[in-house]
This record gives sequence, C-alpha cells and structure tokens, in this order.
Amino acid sequence: MFHVLDEDYFVSSAVVAPRNVQDVQAIMRLCNDFEIPLWPFSVGRNVGYGGAAPRVPGSVGLDMGKNMARILEVNVDGAYALVEPGVTFQDLHEFLVKENLRDRLWVDVPDLGGGSVLGNAIERGVGYTPYGDHWMMHCGLEVVLPDGTLVRTGMGALPNPAADPGLPPHEQQSNPAWQLFNYGFGPYNDGIFTQSSLVGVVVKMGIWLMTNPGGYQSYLITIPHDESLHQAVEIIRPLRVGMVLQNVPTIRHVLLDAAVMGTRKKYSNSEKPLTDKEIDGIAAELGLGRWNFYGALYGPPPVREAMWSVIKSSFSQIPGAKFYFPEDMPQNKVLQIRDKTLQGIPSMDELKWVDWLPNGAHLFFSPIAKVSGDDAVAQYQLTRRRSEEFGFDFIGTFVIGMREMHHIVCIVFNRKDHDQRQKAHRLIHTLIEDAAKRGWGEYRTHLALMDQIAGTYNFNNNSLMKLNETIKNALDPKGILAPGKNGIWPNSYDKESWKIDIP
Repeated sequence: MFHVLDEDYFVSSAVVAPRNVQDVQAIMRLCNDFEIPLWPFSVGRNVGYGGAAPRVPGSVGLDMGKNMARILEVNVDGAYALVEPGVTFQDLHEFLVKENLRDRLWVDVPDLGGGSVLGNAIERGVGYTPYGDHWMMHCGLEVVLPDGTLVRTGMGALPNPAADPGLPPHEQQSNPAWQLFNYGFGPYNDGIFTQSSLVGVVVKMGIWLMTNPGGYQSYLITIPHDESLHQAVEIIRPLRVGMVLQNVPTIRHVLLDAAVMGTRKKYSNSEKPLTDKEIDGIAAELGLGRWNFYGALYGPPPVREAMWSVIKSSFSQIPGAKFYFPEDMPQNKVLQIRDKTLQGIPSMDELKWVDWLPNGAHLFFSPIAKVSGDDAVAQYQLTRRRSEEFGFDFIGTFVIGMREMHHIVCIVFNRKDHDQRQKAHRLIHTLIEDAAKRGWGEYRTHLALMDQIAGTYNFNNNSLMKLNETIKNALDPKGILAPGKNGIWPNSYDKESWKIDIP
C-alpha cells in the first residue's frame, strides 16, 4: 500500500483466508512441509507502512481477518473484549452501541476506525483516549506457532476447570482471569509477538475497554508561532506525567489540518514547498495556529473544571494562544473529527489529508524522542528542512505519550509520479540516517525501510538483532513466517541479497 518501489514489487503469489484456528494450524504445517514463506495480516490496512504486502515478494498472504472476525466476548464487569483478527475498531464500537453498552464502555480508536483492533495493537499503534497505548491495554493472546502448536499466554495457560476436555483446544473455555491479568507465571512472552516474525500468528487477543468516565469535553488550543513550539512542549511534559493531561494529546502542524480540509491547489499553484508567508496565510484563513493542540477532559463536571483551569492557565503563558471547544468552531472539520476520536467514536475522515496532492499516497517517518522543547524543535527543523530539500511540504504531528513523543511526519506524494515516489523514498532514507545520528529511533516503518531501521538499533555489535535471530531460527527453523519483517531474516535467507537499493 502506497508503493515507493514498482507497484508489483511487494506482491503475494497467493492469499489464503483461514476460517478458524484449525485452518491456521494446518496452513502453518503445510508451509513448513513445502518451505513456503507466509505473510500474516489482519485486515491489511497498515496504511503508510505497507498495508497487507509481504516483505519477500511471492510470499503467501495469510488473510487472518476475512473470515476470522468474531467478537468472542465483551465483559462489562471486567471492561474487556476478546476479539479475532478481523474485528475492526468500527465493528467493536458498533457492537457496543447495538448492545446498549456504549454508556458503560468505550473503545479507544486510532485516527482511522477501519483497521483491526488486534492488528493495530500487535503493531504497537496508538489511539487518543487515556487508553491510547493499545499494546499496554491488551491482555492475553492465543497464538499458533510455526509448527502449528497452539499457545495461550498469561493466565490463559492455566486451564479452566470447567472447560470441556473433549473440545479442540482453541474452543475450550478459557481461564476466567485470562483478560484480567497479563503476566501469569514465569517469563512474560507476549511482547515477542509484536511487530514480529519470530514465533507465531496471533488468532485471539483480549483488549481492555475504557469505562465511561461520566463526562467528556474536547478542546483545541491554537499556538500561533513556530517559535512557541518549544514553550508548548515544556508546558505539556509536567501536565502529561502528572496526568492533568489525561489522554494522548497531539500537537498538529497547520498543514496537516489544512490537508484534511482541502487540497493543496486551494492554496497554491506552485510546485515548490509552501513558504512561511503562505503557511501563515493558510493558518489565518482557517482560524488556526502554526501548531494546534488537541486534547480532552474526562470525568464529572467538577473534575473537568479543575483540570481545565490548570490546563488553560498553563497554556495562557504562550503569547497569542487561543482556546476553543467544538461548539465554538463548527466549521473546523478537524476539531469535529477529533471530538469524536477522543471519545472513542471511530471515523475514516482523517485520511483526507492524503488528498493534499493528486493521486495522493504517503509514507510515515515516525521517530521517538523525550518530551522536551529542545527535541521537538530539533526534530521539526530537521524534518521540515529535509522535506523541503526534496520538494515536499512538511506535514506532521507530535503525539504525546506518558513520557515520550511520537513525531509522525507525513510524507505525501503523487503515487503515479515515478520521480516523486523516488524522492519520497530518498527523503525517508535520509531522515532515518539523520535521526539515528541524534539518537532518535523509529518505532514502526514501511516494508522498504525495515532493514535500514533495524540496522540503526545496533548497540553492542547488534546484540539485540543476534538475540532475535537466535529465537527466530530456534522456533521457525525453516524461516516460513514473515521472513524479513522488521529486518529479521532467518538462516535460510541471505539477507544481503534482499537489500533494497535507494534510488
């Protein structure tokens, strides 16, 4: 999805769609017998990072979501759901609405509601409520190993005394604490299944749901000048660590919001990157700042009022900062979208920013840094300078975790323009090198960049990669499961021969 190499480079030779866990086990055993590389995906909407495509061309795509899309349980008292790979955020939200549970339970959603709940968590994606770290909110996995063995992690490894031993293992009633306590006993293995080709295919996952907080209010704070980015981030850090900022807030560059609301041609006929003067004009036309902070308040009115008084007082230190609730700006499409997203209501409207250019496509460059004004300014200056060197507008957002920032830079290009595709590829390759020199590592990437980024995590003579390769070769000796994913190649592959040339 959103190719930078030839459109048919990352292509599957076939796609199979198992109907149940036993099918997955049989497929894994067959692929072992015939040494066929297998590339699992949930629903294939890993947008900006490769979609459903395999790293090794000709792999068999394992479509886990087409038929395995059941919501197996929603537990109100425990505030969790147990889902199969094909369950999307939209599906889970609609289920809560249909069952009249929305007034009790919320789903944390990412920017786009059409993706898999399980797939997003496994790729360590994020949302924006207080439950925004999706992997942190998972609890209990059921996994098929490369040899077909079925494993339940955490408390799921302890059999339920009430389970019917006559049923196949995947149908047996699970331990009642499986979705309540992640760790169980002994080594904690769940993390080895994330962003991973090491040991298995996840066929079920528990996810914690947010209980209705008893009140909600989203808001927007506009920050008029680039020069205030440093101050804004320094204000955010203590509020976020202290949980005055309850959710996962974002500081969005004005061009990201402008791209959701319209195409580039609305503002310029030039093919050169927009100037500061033009960007300021766009901000003025939209009633936005150069940077725009979206957040939310949760809880009964006294709680929200107390939080808001601290937040507003803190951000009022920024010269020219302005404060809005959704009803203050009904024409602001982004604020209306974020109002829904921050209360767990999924949408697909956010992806409109891809239409900034004709035949729009995108890559995500997503380095991690500490929450500091110095790092935010340094990353912004670097990524904007590089983007403009390669002929692209800077479009980006800072997503503030509890103690770190995901800086998501959206490299938007015309997918039908060969030259633009190559420039986008060279740009992100250059940014990865630039970031590594400054100690910033990406948390996720497109298929074409996996080897490069894996190579930057090279402390102590690549000791982490050697550990991953040891595990891979021990548990998947024929190397059938997602070879090359995130730079991990089995012994049966010559990794040097799979290098991707930079144009």
